[in-house]
Amino acid sequence: MPPLRRILFASFIFLVLSITVSYYIFEISRINQLEELIREQEAVLRDRRTSVRNYQEQIAFYKTPEGIQHLAREQYNLIMPGERVILLKSPDVAPGVSR
Repeated sequence: MPPLRRILFASFIFLVLSITVSYYIFEISRINQLEELIREQEAVLRDRRTSVRNYQEQIAFYKTPEGIQHLAREQYNLIMPGERVILLKSPDVAPGVSR
């Protein structure tokens, strides 16, 4: 009977070790996946921080008189007193046709 006990004991040990090793490998792969997700989210966070910093710089610029003047010129086509507007005609537009 002792050889049968040894076989059962060895089988039990092998089973426990197999379960332990497979669980360990599963957890290692899960940790690697989570680390990859963390790296991706950190990259997204860095991009968003950069865009927030850019927006803050734009807000600071548009709060200044120069920024307001720039915005008025670019978006609303306003001019300062004493300035002249020069209109250029494109050669590919027929006279009397407006876009």
